[in-house]
Amino acid sequence: MNRSTLGSAVRLLVIAALALSTAACSDDPRPAADGPVTITVNGLPPGTEAVDRKKFLDDLAEFEKANPTIKVDAREGYMDPKTFTTKLAGGQLEDLFYVYFTDPGTLIGKRQVAEITPYLNEIPAASQIRPELMKVFSSADGKVYGIPWRNYSMGLLFNRNLFVRAGLDPNNPPRTWAEVRTAAQKITALGDGIVGYGDYSKSNTGGWHFTAELYSLGGEVAIRAGETWKAAFNDDKGRQVLRQLHDMRWTDKTMGERQLLEYADLIQMMAAGKLGMYIATGDNLKTIVNQYKGNYTAYGLGPMPGGQGTLAGGDGFMFKAGTPPEKIRAGLKWLAFKFNNPDRIAHDYEYDAANSNPVGLPEPNIWTGAAAKAREEASAKHANVPVENFKPFAEGNAGIPLKLEPPNAQQIYAVLDTAMQKVLTDQGADIDALLADAEIQVNSILAAAT
Repeated sequence: MNRSTLGSAVRLLVIAALALSTAACSDDPRPAADGPVTITVNGLPPGTEAVDRKKFLDDLAEFEKANPTIKVDAREGYMDPKTFTTKLAGGQLEDLFYVYFTDPGTLIGKRQVAEITPYLNEIPAASQIRPELMKVFSSADGKVYGIPWRNYSMGLLFNRNLFVRAGLDPNNPPRTWAEVRTAAQKITALGDGIVGYGDYSKSNTGGWHFTAELYSLGGEVAIRAGETWKAAFNDDKGRQVLRQLHDMRWTDKTMGERQLLEYADLIQMMAAGKLGMYIATGDNLKTIVNQYKGNYTAYGLGPMPGGQGTLAGGDGFMFKAGTPPEKIRAGLKWLAFKFNNPDRIAHDYEYDAANSNPVGLPEPNIWTGAAAKAREEASAKHANVPVENFKPFAEGNAGIPLKLEPPNAQQIYAVLDTAMQKVLTDQGADIDALLADAEIQVNSILAAAT
């Protein structure tokens, strides 16, 4: 989930695609239109992100000048899980829309998105995208329905200043959950309302973090059972996740009195210097600094505690079902220019650095081969953040298996929110009963989706 993400940063597809032919490819039974094409898209940054918004609009003007027969009607925002399903059902989504990695499987299964396989041979850079990411946007028989843009993995975001004050080493953050618990106690002992460790439990973010923490122990939220899926978290590992949170909240008292937290809450607490640690993606750092006046030098990012797995998600773009060929081609041209273009990586990083946008924040590389190397070199050249603060994440997470989010993730996260809420607000919470009840509900969700 983008939580600003699931928040933001990085690219994919090839400048050569600017010359994408408007002639129909051999697999397409319908001819493309010769006249102007207007396509609606989302992804326009809000006014609060002034630099990103200006760059988007400047890029849009450059694209339309180079492609005078294409008009891009850009809408503000990305994806709101609360309204996405309703907009999709009501035909209110854009022709080309943004999705999290949690959604393509369901959208493909319900035939709510357009297949783009016939057009991929016109986009050479698609072959340089990591295969496991392309698979997220593909059906079981290999047909492609979307293009990934960026991805993320989870780690331990922490306040370096609080670490130093608590006698902890900011260059060697916790690597086990036992170490997290000990560090949280030392940080909380600083007093002045400082919380050692924070976690979510509202608006699907609690279920998202439960999943990340379960993966870190080697557990699974859902597993395949023949042609279907079934819940797999009602086990010792699931109990371990909830028990540790319960004990940190009620025994150690290192999680603070205020609970029912959602995405922005922990970000604000970290920016205010009132939070020691929480599980996050690297793009949280940008939000902390840009929206809440934090400073990159104050924060660090370590590997996912537990080390048995790290939740990997991301986002990309898909076309709604029924989108005509000429609009698909126009949309792919736009993606190939703006979002998915390895030839523009150096240009984009140079622009960001010149406009005080961060370059060098920790994030996985979506590319393979020459494109991957180009991204790494450009990031190193234009870095303007203290990359050494994030070295523990880059090195530690490199050996941790990446695990994608479960199918129907947003619905599952909503169910698991309840278990997270209960253990953080009720000292007498029955963990076994919470997991058993969630298992029943999640199995119903998985059954309905197959």
